[in-house]
Amino acid sequence: MNNITGCGLGLRREFLEDFIALKKKPDWIEITPENWMFTPHRYRENFEQIMGLLPVVAHGVSLSIGSPEAVDKSFLNDIKSFLDRYKIEHYSEHLSFSTLAGMQTYELLPLPMTRSMVRHIGDKIKQVQDVLQRPLILENASYYLEPYSEMAEIDFINEIVEYADTTLLLDVNNVYVNATNHGFDPDDYIAHIPPSRVAYMHIAGHLEYPDEVLLLDTHGEAVDKKVWKLLERTLKKIKAPVMLERDNNIPPIKELMNEYKKLSKIVSKRSQK
Repeated sequence: MNNITGCGLGLRREFLEDFIALKKKPDWIEITPENWMFTPHRYRENFEQIMGLLPVVAHGVSLSIGSPEAVDKSFLNDIKSFLDRYKIEHYSEHLSFSTLAGMQTYELLPLPMTRSMVRHIGDKIKQVQDVLQRPLILENASYYLEPYSEMAEIDFINEIVEYADTTLLLDVNNVYVNATNHGFDPDDYIAHIPPSRVAYMHIAGHLEYPDEVLLLDTHGEAVDKKVWKLLERTLKKIKAPVMLERDNNIPPIKELMNEYKKLSKIVSKRSQK
């Protein structure tokens, strides 16, 4: 992805000052535009300083690409203005929906995996790209109730990516969570992804409910050892940048950077082979 290589870290308000003070920073950062477009004054100076330090990817949460309504061009114009201001070329969003009849649920809800939905989302992707004047990268989302389906999740994703001629943000933790919760093989899932279609990857933590045999994609825990192993196997096939994502229960920056260093070491091993 142009200037995005190696390993990234999701930027969060909780550690802005500590991030600036880091002697060795991540290769790049990912930000959520909705969290920064109207940044309170107390964060503004630090945010502006960081934006001039490193390459940046934007990762949205409010697009609701799968909703039945037309794309919200007012919202997209706000996003475009933000991306233009900070010269951000890469914008990703979730393959899900979060609005219905104009109401925001603030949840990333699963979609029916049908060919009509492939066309619906593919056409909306093209509309989004026309407004943003940038490619839209789609992330595979976690889900807990399986929607009506005509095909497997990976086939659904591949058909959308092919139909819209776009790329994928492959969330390795989401693959593991969905595979565990819905009973499919995560390695087989990843084996069916065309490597050239992967723009970059996420790795994150999840919460396990052993009594219910359920994994919850919280982004609030350290990365599970089984997810690390899945990432290592994925990197043998897919040579894309990887980002460490932590949204909840955010630890001190030193602890977070220790996990980032583990990620960097794993990715570096791939590069040496």
